[in-house]
Amino acid sequence: MNTLKVLFLFLITSFTVSGQELYTPRNIKNAYDKGTRSYDGNPGKNYWQNHGKYDIQVSVDEKNKIVTGKETITYTNNSPDTLKSAAIRFVNNIHKPEAPRAGYVVADYLSSGLKIKSFAINGKTLEVNSSGWGTVASVALKDALLPGQSASFEIEWSYPLSKLSGREGQIDNTSLFVAYAYPRISVYDDYNGWDMIPHTDRTEFYNDFNDYKLAVKAPKNYVVWATGDFLNPDEVLEPEYASRLKKSYTSDEVIHIATAEEMKKGSVTKQKDGNIWKFEVKNISDVTFSLSSSYVWDAASVVVDKKTNRRASVQAAYNEAANDFPHAVEWGRLALDWFSNNLPGVPYPFSKMTAFQGFADMEYPMMINDSSTPDLEFSQFVLNHEVAHTYFPFYMGTNETRYAFMDEGWATTLEYLIGQQQLGKEKAAENYKKFRVKKWISDPSTEEDQPIISMSTQVSDAGYGNNAYGKPSLAYLALKDMLGDEMFGKALRTYMDRWNGKHPIPWDFFYSINDATKQNLNWFWNSWFFSNNYIDLSIAKVTVKGKNYTVSVKNTGGFAVPFDIKITFIDGKQQRLHQTPIAWKNNRKETFFEVNVNAPVQSISLDGGIFMDASPADNVWIQKL
Repeated sequence: MNTLKVLFLFLITSFTVSGQELYTPRNIKNAYDKGTRSYDGNPGKNYWQNHGKYDIQVSVDEKNKIVTGKETITYTNNSPDTLKSAAIRFVNNIHKPEAPRAGYVVADYLSSGLKIKSFAINGKTLEVNSSGWGTVASVALKDALLPGQSASFEIEWSYPLSKLSGREGQIDNTSLFVAYAYPRISVYDDYNGWDMIPHTDRTEFYNDFNDYKLAVKAPKNYVVWATGDFLNPDEVLEPEYASRLKKSYTSDEVIHIATAEEMKKGSVTKQKDGNIWKFEVKNISDVTFSLSSSYVWDAASVVVDKKTNRRASVQAAYNEAANDFPHAVEWGRLALDWFSNNLPGVPYPFSKMTAFQGFADMEYPMMINDSSTPDLEFSQFVLNHEVAHTYFPFYMGTNETRYAFMDEGWATTLEYLIGQQQLGKEKAAENYKKFRVKKWISDPSTEEDQPIISMSTQVSDAGYGNNAYGKPSLAYLALKDMLGDEMFGKALRTYMDRWNGKHPIPWDFFYSINDATKQNLNWFWNSWFFSNNYIDLSIAKVTVKGKNYTVSVKNTGGFAVPFDIKITFIDGKQQRLHQTPIAWKNNRKETFFEVNVNAPVQSISLDGGIFMDASPADNVWIQKL
């Protein structure tokens, strides 16, 4: 049988030149007009972002489960605007009964929320009634903060850890995950001003890149794991355990820093009523910590930058009964290595990654809070996803609250690609379809097909899930298929090089990829991100003239998807002809393929693989004999 030849026959219709401009909201257009952002995908010549230096001291009362803290924030106004107020965000007020939430919660989730003991700016006390605060509150400044000026915010506070742990709170009687534990200055940006969107239990986060010093006073026999470099192991750990930890920083092999038995004996930490654990990190979007007097502690390291041989520490803290977490350090090493050297192909940017056993399946800078499951494959799948978030949003600084697809879509894509290496392509595809595509594509409801560009705060629960995870991931994978692995990787890294440590928005991504590839891909962005499209192809007609078959493929759903034309011959042999999304560039609704064969054809069908079709029954044409 001769090699099949396929000729693309694109119809010239009214769709040919459509979709070349991207809808841009007025405030976003204003940012480009002001020169803070650029249509070539770079930060504009007038780009700016504000910055904070946080010095935080926190203590935890393990009996009453109360967190008490004080902090000094040196906040610099790099904007061209005079700030007459400051937005103070405290995410844990989501536990207050009055807080907006996406769904029902039980009583153990609720708490009294934040209590401000004192609040001063540049030494001047402000009377603050935190009882009326939600997750974000505006505080009037006695003295306006001029462009280029800095102000010192001094805050003392306390709040109770919720009994029901989700993204943070009480894990068990001896273990706590303490996230979003401090009042922070919300983001003031170039396109929206102060970020005043209330936090809910569904939406995620948007933070500035700040410098942090964190000191955690933990009860006797408690170990603390936190974001940042651990500064004083010799002051809080007994010599043997400090030595093991230091050894792990250069070890490929997993080292048991502290076993369950050693933790039970109380021999791991210095025997004081309270040890102060110190951490420091710069240019990062958040810090979090966890503590336990019973958890096993494992660690190793991995080379994440082969040019410099820089290593990152990989640690795990977990209940001795867990059957999956004993693998967490090795899984973490594999993930950091793969992401550093494949996609995104950027060396892991931080000094460590800690996997803590909790309940959230949630990411934090340098930490993940994952639930335990007896299904090892699924447990590694979740760990891969949460570690992938290191790059999106923590390296890239995206606005998860408004545009969740800029981080969740990428984490979903990376989870699938690393899964191909770990499980094989067939099994990874099976998992991807099961967890990320099937529910959406089999549900024709309006909620499922809202444009991805829709603000994440404005869509339904079903719409949020699809717009944040599966649909944008399919879009990124379709782009990869169309550009090829090499160009796709280079374009992605160009975007990341330009915007890491900053605050990119979707249009910055679109324009940066256009610029990096030297292609106007607006037709593709419009198809995937600005439409109500879904996936539904069909074989409309097959015209046979001898050995020549002209196949008409209609795109009812509208997404610019890749697909295979599968030719099945009467003798049972098959051949696949792959079509990238470029097939839909000139005509969004229909395209034709001319196939020349030298053997009798039984059937012609379409196969989208992970791009599951809403109505696969019309994807097959059978030769009438």
